[in-house]
Amino acid sequence: MSRKPVPARSGERSRAEVLFDKPQLLATLFGQYDQNLVALENRLGVYITARGNRVGLEGSAEHVALARDVLQDLYHRLQRGEEIDTGLVDASIAMASEPTLDGIVSTERGAIPSVMIRTRKKTIVPRTPAQAHYMRELSTNDMIFALGPAGTGKTYIAVAQAVSQLITGSVQRLILSRPAVEAGEKLGFLPGDMKEKVDPYLRPLYDALHDCLPAEQVERRIASGEIEIAPIAFMRGRTLADAFVILDEAQNTTPAQMKMFLTRFGQNSRMVICGDPNQTDLPGGVGSSGLADATMRLEGVEGISMTRFTAADVVRHPIVGRIVEAYEGPGA
Repeated sequence: MSRKPVPARSGERSRAEVLFDKPQLLATLFGQYDQNLVALENRLGVYITARGNRVGLEGSAEHVALARDVLQDLYHRLQRGEEIDTGLVDASIAMASEPTLDGIVSTERGAIPSVMIRTRKKTIVPRTPAQAHYMRELSTNDMIFALGPAGTGKTYIAVAQAVSQLITGSVQRLILSRPAVEAGEKLGFLPGDMKEKVDPYLRPLYDALHDCLPAEQVERRIASGEIEIAPIAFMRGRTLADAFVILDEAQNTTPAQMKMFLTRFGQNSRMVICGDPNQTDLPGGVGSSGLADATMRLEGVEGISMTRFTAADVVRHPIVGRIVEAYEGPGA
């Protein structure tokens, strides 16, 4: 492999070599047409050469060290059976550049990240520093607000943590809820019983569940009541004890709905409120968003954590992050 050198961005030029003991993994590590190495070169301004099972790195000392750590991190992920892509390359670079994330990007062979969530179908590890912080908060705090744009993993990670705690018996049931608010369009009358009417609004929660549990377990646990998926109106008058409770699309609640939901909190429970304050679908005349009202009132309250995501934490296609930035930047 040989490409035109990429000038180092800063600092004294340095060279390093990384030796990999399983050459059969290198085609996947490099990516189709070396796309993962190209992404690494473009992001860090280093020059990468590959010969056999040896990868040479050249650039500023700082960026060569980062590139080496990222390559070793991605290689260890492949050894553990994980899939990698250019999105994960970007995420690994971001985490390797974050000095407080000890153990997440590890250069020790076979090392296991210190922050992870295990479910029946997969093990979830953070892809950005904010996700790492969020995952730590989910394991230590009783009530967590996750705020930020779509694609940052707010709901997905919360569902994964909930499934993990349900599997281990830390909680007895999992309750997933969201407001049944149409996203900017009128769908008219929906046929069917109550479940058939509200299921389209709750589909993202079902999708996250099926990504963490085999389909037959999801259906069995829903039938037994261990997993409940319902619109927020169904929460009124209840006390949610021994449960992991998630409210998704919380920006579409009214202040009264949010207060009602938060005060359902019971003993031995954990509650996660996910939403994007900049994407409210409440109809005109309803007033302010319950999410904005709650974060203003509850900021700094003991036992309540706030994790804020930005466009830099979007883990979908890179263009999604740029779209978010365009809509939230100057002049938006």
